[in-house]
Amino acid sequence: MSTPERQTDIGPPHYEKFLHPVIKKNYGKWKYHEILSPGHMVHVSESGEKIFTVRIASPRLLSTDTIREYCAIAKKHSEGFLRFTTRNNVEFFATTEDGAKALMADLKSKGYMMGGIGPRISNVVHTQGWVHCHSAATDASGIVKALMDELAEYFTTKELQNRVRLAVACCVNMCGAVHCSDIAIVGVHKTPPRIDHENVKNACEVPSTIGSCPTSAISPDPTKKSVKIKLEKCMYCGNCYSVCPAMPISDAENDGVAIVVGGKVANLRTPPKFSRLAVPWIPNEPPRWPKVVAAVKTILDAYIKGARKHERVGEWVDRIGWESFFKETGLEFKIQHIDDFTFARETFRTSASFKWT
Repeated sequence: MSTPERQTDIGPPHYEKFLHPVIKKNYGKWKYHEILSPGHMVHVSESGEKIFTVRIASPRLLSTDTIREYCAIAKKHSEGFLRFTTRNNVEFFATTEDGAKALMADLKSKGYMMGGIGPRISNVVHTQGWVHCHSAATDASGIVKALMDELAEYFTTKELQNRVRLAVACCVNMCGAVHCSDIAIVGVHKTPPRIDHENVKNACEVPSTIGSCPTSAISPDPTKKSVKIKLEKCMYCGNCYSVCPAMPISDAENDGVAIVVGGKVANLRTPPKFSRLAVPWIPNEPPRWPKVVAAVKTILDAYIKGARKHERVGEWVDRIGWESFFKETGLEFKIQHIDDFTFARETFRTSASFKWT
């Protein structure tokens, strides 16, 4: 039975429209692939046809001029095709080795950084930060820039035991992939939202504001025609501010970041893992975030020193033990590392809200 034709123009076009002709022709019929250099690989099909891929880093937040240049490069070398990976790398294609060399020479002449394929650091996936997000506890672009200035050689040349995925999310609502990345930075608010009672009734829809709270910490306050917060339930996520501008949460003195480690999506060798807290809080120190960069470098250096070949960061931590992780990295173990969330087993993956009893 044939698949019914799409009856509406709502939704994205079919992905096959964006596949390079060689990829579309050999879809699901690849014999093997080989990494030729840190940013250059080839896939060989069962028919013998080849497609060469060249990967470059991107700043993720792209200007129109940069996108136009990507398109011009794709038109010149890649038959008009390119793709963005889930980590915001940009990949171009060539059907011959000579074509791939010409493509790489052009990218190099324009200053693009090639790499990120195989056991290396890939592009950093991150959220919007102070530039575009109203509830961010930290910046994203600034941290990523400072971080990759320090770690760029692990994208372009140096190999690791396995791939190391980095991520930055600017608050615990986490538009980024912090929960499933090897080393990740997440923005943290340390103070609850401040309620501007006078403006709540003018600027906010109270039921939506109450419904936005994942821990049911917000309830009506009829005496003030506003809302109130049960502080012991508030986890400072700032989700209420997304729907109610009269509940600002940003705090220049108390906002900062935490660092988590050991997450992964792949189920190769071991099941997917959630990240675990490694550093509870570091204050924001723009523009270069030196303490954050130093802490990430410390964790990466300990992983490089102690991990076995093919081990991801989480697998290394599991093998040596959580206590040894702090010994090997020299990071301080604090009270925030103690997991005392009694009801976790009853609530994980069962509800969008936490259960309070």
